[in-house]
Amino acid sequence: MILIYDKTFEGFLSLVYDVYYQKLRPIKIYKEIPNEIVFEEIKDIQTEEQKYTKVLKAIKSNFSKQTVQKILNIFMCDSKDFEIALLEYIILGFKDNKQLLNINNSCVFYLTNLEKELFKNVHKMYAFIRFEELEDGTLYAKLECRFNVLYFLAKHFLKRFNNQNFIIHDINRKLAFIKIDEEFSIQEVSHFEEPKHSKSEEKFQMLWKRFFKGVTIEERINLKLQQNLVPLIYRTYMSEFI
Repeated sequence: MILIYDKTFEGFLSLVYDVYYQKLRPIKIYKEIPNEIVFEEIKDIQTEEQKYTKVLKAIKSNFSKQTVQKILNIFMCDSKDFEIALLEYIILGFKDNKQLLNINNSCVFYLTNLEKELFKNVHKMYAFIRFEELEDGTLYAKLECRFNVLYFLAKHFLKRFNNQNFIIHDINRKLAFIKIDEEFSIQEVSHFEEPKHSKSEEKFQMLWKRFFKGVTIEERINLKLQQNLVPLIYRTYMSEFI
């Protein structure tokens, strides 16, 4: 059996409910029906508040805070196929939550490594994200990343830009963290006009590019090493590479 859900965390918890109470045995879980012809039975899981509320309450009651956070973290790895492993992980926890520390279990091992990969991406984005000053003084940063790291970046920069208005925009996922004065939230952004830079921003970008070029020693250029340290996926919005 193949299960389809609506990509949301609430939808996935509704799926957990149906699997647990209807004794379903999925072999694959998709966010949308695949284009290729599939000869397996396909079940479309409906997101229902009663179901996901009950599962979430059970998870919070039976699992530690660290485990709950891990489940949320894994769900941020949206470019990976984590659903089957996460489903097995949650059901395993309901049976015996001590087993969630057993790295010999395949789903525990897979999710532990996936979470490590997530935080590697988060830490890289701390260094590689570039803010630009807009005309009204707001700092604006665009990003593209393998995983949904917006929450972690928002939490990180809220501490550092406490008195500054700023926006972090995940282009591919059409999400933005917006902090204006004392208000902040993550919002869906279906359409966004390219903002205009302040005059000082244009000046500093020019100086930064000049500095970057000035410290380069042509005889020691190693493009392969450079790409290992700063992969191409992170360079799209780094001003020194534009």
